[in-house]
Amino acid sequence: MEKLVLGIPKGSLQDSTVDMMAKAGYRVYISGRSYYPSIDDDELLGRLVRPQDMPRYVASGIIDAGLTGKDWVSENGADVNEVVSLVYAKQQLTKVRWVLAVPEDSGISTVNDLNGKKISTELVNVTREFLKEKGVDAEVEFSHGATEAKAPELVDAIVELTETGSSLRANKLKIIDTVMESTTVFIANHDSWKDEWKRKKIENLAMLFEGAVLANNMVGLKMNVAKKDLDAVLKNLKALRTPTVSPLSEDAGFDIDTVMDEKLARKIIPDLKRAGAEGIIEYPLNKVVI
Repeated sequence: MEKLVLGIPKGSLQDSTVDMMAKAGYRVYISGRSYYPSIDDDELLGRLVRPQDMPRYVASGIIDAGLTGKDWVSENGADVNEVVSLVYAKQQLTKVRWVLAVPEDSGISTVNDLNGKKISTELVNVTREFLKEKGVDAEVEFSHGATEAKAPELVDAIVELTETGSSLRANKLKIIDTVMESTTVFIANHDSWKDEWKRKKIENLAMLFEGAVLANNMVGLKMNVAKKDLDAVLKNLKALRTPTVSPLSEDAGFDIDTVMDEKLARKIIPDLKRAGAEGIIEYPLNKVVI
């Protein structure tokens, strides 16, 4: 049996990736300190790898395909095939940002104020390129962790990953610029992509992963409606696609089935009820494949 080696990100993305894969239909089991997670698909061999290292292992062919951040692909300068971008992070469905931050009480307000200063970050190569494009000559050092605690005693500024900015504010740091935005990306080795069987497997995974991410903010709605109220109910529906309208037996009206954003559903369900809809059922979705 042919096998595809799939890299799963260890660390901050681990839990959200396992949850996403579960919605895509794949159960991932990670035990203790093992770096070899099991997946309920005999065609997949799981490998638990830090996102920072994933692009290098995929580029070298040790791993066929894996999930990592766009930031780490850029940082490594990795020559990989970016199959699909998946907008999910540690805490929420959003892009994340690498931001340039300084102490709130410092006199630094723009990137140009960092000439001759020292910056600490894990994203060294990307930060150096960013400063070069801005015409700023500053020293960039690699941070092994606890980056937010290094300013102002050890460095003048930091470049750090943030989703909400709350941790930076808690450490009395202010954002003065964005170095790059990043999303989770599903990447593949070029030789693996050229292999017919592996490519099809990777494409299937990408389709299901994308569907799982898309479904995160969406719900399905079912309801019944009398013939006389159909037009009024349909006017209230703003669906991902045209609602499915099916006649009920004995000319009792219609069954309507549709998919929409979860926040929209909570807003319009009362309006649907007032317009004549009955037996309204909201149900969660695992995948939405468009």
